[in-house]
Amino acid sequence: MIYGIGTTGYAAYQAPISPYAVTNEQQAKDAGLSSAEINGLKKTGKIECSTCATRMYQDGSDEDVSFKTASHVSPNAAGAAVRSHEGEHVSNAYKKAATNNGKVLSCGVAIHMSVCPECGRSYVSGGTTRTSIKYNEDNPYGANAKSMDAAAGLPGQKIDIGV
Repeated sequence: MIYGIGTTGYAAYQAPISPYAVTNEQQAKDAGLSSAEINGLKKTGKIECSTCATRMYQDGSDEDVSFKTASHVSPNAAGAAVRSHEGEHVSNAYKKAATNNGKVLSCGVAIHMSVCPECGRSYVSGGTTRTSIKYNEDNPYGANAKSMDAAAGLPGQKIDIGV
């Protein structure tokens, strides 16, 4: 039980903290919960563990996107934040292709999951975006190489036909 002393010097009674009302680990300890009960509250997300509370997200690319400086995102909001961030990379790829006379051939986003070593909860730990852009082949070097291959009779030389 938690008791406080008033300004007059008399002990003032405070009701004990209910295990259902705790919001952090210290309150759970003060309420007299065992370590197993505290771990159970951490696993269900009722209490945020210290690892999840201090987890930071930061982008490592050189693009102009969010998370350039390390920021904390709660485990419950991390999925939406990472998906939105990776969407920025996809949007940037389409803008880059449009401004440089190119075409996005493929675009893929992978969302990575991990398990917190302290509380055992699954959380979104990051994401990866891969894009492939094909640019216009009006480049004289590329066009010249293709015509040289055709003139030398190289196209079709390596055909494997099974009988």
